[in-house]
Amino acid sequence: MVKLGCFGVNCGQWVGGESSSSSKGRSHEGNIKYGFSLVKGKADHPMEDFLVAKFVRMEEHELGLFAIYDGHLGDEVPSYLQKHLFANILEEEEFWVDPRQAITKAYEKTDQTILSNSSNLGRGGSTAVTAILLDGLRLWVANVGDSRAVLSRGGQAIQMTIDHEPNTERDSIEDRGGFVSNMPGDVARVNGQLAVSRAFGDKSLKSHLRSDPDILDMHIDVNCDILILASDGLWKVMSNQEAVDVARNFKDPQKAAKELTAEALKRDSKDDISCVVVRFR
Repeated sequence: MVKLGCFGVNCGQWVGGESSSSSKGRSHEGNIKYGFSLVKGKADHPMEDFLVAKFVRMEEHELGLFAIYDGHLGDEVPSYLQKHLFANILEEEEFWVDPRQAITKAYEKTDQTILSNSSNLGRGGSTAVTAILLDGLRLWVANVGDSRAVLSRGGQAIQMTIDHEPNTERDSIEDRGGFVSNMPGDVARVNGQLAVSRAFGDKSLKSHLRSDPDILDMHIDVNCDILILASDGLWKVMSNQEAVDVARNFKDPQKAAKELTAEALKRDSKDDISCVVVRFR
């Protein structure tokens, strides 16, 4: 069992399922700060976005743990991911020597557990984008689905994740016996149902979906100033560079996150919107 020591102001943030929420925290030394904001969309169902934003101490290291989980067809799967995915990653024996392998294994094992407990967790699913910041110097970002991570380096937006959309992964879906259709509506969907090609859960579609993450790691140098994680409720109406430009206007990352969600609402985003902003300096 992984034991995590918490520190910092509001060091443990596990939020979701609410109509709106925002808060902030910081690292042990206080030089890295984060803030977040969630706003329920206009759809007639409960809030399905969940997030994690916290700093913990483990093995004499400081870990920043940040994530967005965007659920569909219910909030059970994103809620489960919020509680278990990071713990599962950190419990992998090779985490400290091969984080990439640990993240991959944990994503797959977590999905298998969700599928085997579908009687309790329902038929829905969730995207995920997770970021692990090691001692403020090394960043590991992974994703399944279309929640996205964007880094600002010298004010230039760098997309750190790959949006897993049915049209871009059509070959994989068809190889697994599925199909991609724009009917009903004008959005490409797996078997006419799901608008992402990779997801946790979704037992009825799982034979046609993938749940393996794309993973990117990089060193955080003096040019890196902001990291933004957000659900597609933001990215549907805002470009990467526009989001970075908005966030860089605020030294307080909570204010930056609230402005991003407010701007997405102004642009008539109808989906749930969740956003985490990490300011490195």
